[in-house]
Amino acid sequence: MSRPRFRPVLTALLAERDDGQTELRAPAVGLWRGAPVVRTYISGGVGVGELEVLGVMHDVIAPAGANGFVVDVDTVDARQAVGYGDAMLVLDPSQVQVDDATAAAGEAADGEAALVFRSPSSGRFYSRPSPDKPPFVEVGDTVSTGQTICLLEVMKTFNRITYGGDGLPETAKVTRIRPANGDDLADGDIILELDPG
Repeated sequence: MSRPRFRPVLTALLAERDDGQTELRAPAVGLWRGAPVVRTYISGGVGVGELEVLGVMHDVIAPAGANGFVVDVDTVDARQAVGYGDAMLVLDPSQVQVDDATAAAGEAADGEAALVFRSPSSGRFYSRPSPDKPPFVEVGDTVSTGQTICLLEVMKTFNRITYGGDGLPETAKVTRIRPANGDDLADGDIILELDPG
């Protein structure tokens, strides 16, 4: 009988900066990849990539207290060598407050839930085709029926998820991308918040 394989998890280090932003730093020496893209929302427990340490792959998650949108990523390569404590990501918590205030104002104005695109199944979310490629969609993009939104990994198989479905307009503007690159999603979890505009 084969035993299930579990990937070890490392928690990134959190450091406050003088400008009010925070850094997520490498928790060990190794090769880092799968970084979330700029404008991805990160909070405690969210995946922020993978770190290969002495040939063993570890999932790296954000620590408790992390809260903000990615404003700077220290790598564009498929693999980036990092030392213990090296800055990997810069988060801006002030952007979260702006977005929360905007969302609250919008709800107060119309009292309706935002238009959303949901995951059609459970799986691991990937926002781009490979670590060195641009994301399929970004905040501010207009998506249309049939357009690839993301990849969803289910049992080591990568499935292209395309925009469309009941209740969704043919085109819509992306106002928020909920999951971070590498997040695990359940069936029905929100992937995109949209403006039918």
